[in-house]
Amino acid sequence: MNRRKKLLITAVVLAVLVVAAVFLLRWAHTRLLQKLYPRGYSAAVTDAAKETGLDPNLIYAVIRQESRFDADAESSAGAVGLMQLTPETFEWLQKKESGSASLSSESLRKPEVNIKYGSRFLSFLIKRYGVLHTSLCAYNAGQGRVDGWLKNSALSKDGKTLISIPYAETKDYVRKVEQNYDQYKSLYGSP
Repeated sequence: MNRRKKLLITAVVLAVLVVAAVFLLRWAHTRLLQKLYPRGYSAAVTDAAKETGLDPNLIYAVIRQESRFDADAESSAGAVGLMQLTPETFEWLQKKESGSASLSSESLRKPEVNIKYGSRFLSFLIKRYGVLHTSLCAYNAGQGRVDGWLKNSALSKDGKTLISIPYAETKDYVRKVEQNYDQYKSLYGSP
């Protein structure tokens, strides 16, 4: 075999190895991201998404930020479960929908209940504010605070969209949920 053929074969083998390495690295990177951005409780998320019309990726993004998929999570403010609802918000949602609160606040510890009502609340906020960014602010800081922010012309020019978020915690929360949402859509696609 002459020198030219040996070089050509070596070049082809190296090219194949490089291509295989690139595909292996992409595969491993995707698997790592799927571990970092899981889709736990998928049946409950799918049901809640169908009921509310929300993108399941958004529900996963909120759960990831609120509790890191820990169904027993509890905040210092008393928010409970995967989507971190307070018992007061849970009771308000139940009364708003059926006139009475038939489920106890302990029900918030059940993943399917927490996801169902957390998704209902998020859907309500999106319908109320019409802007996801603003709705996520309200999910974190509360409707009363966001209503006040929207009335402040330094924070909102149109009364719907916040151009500045005065609470660092809420600003960070919204940024992270939006990043989570983008990552979920990138990894798993849109429904």
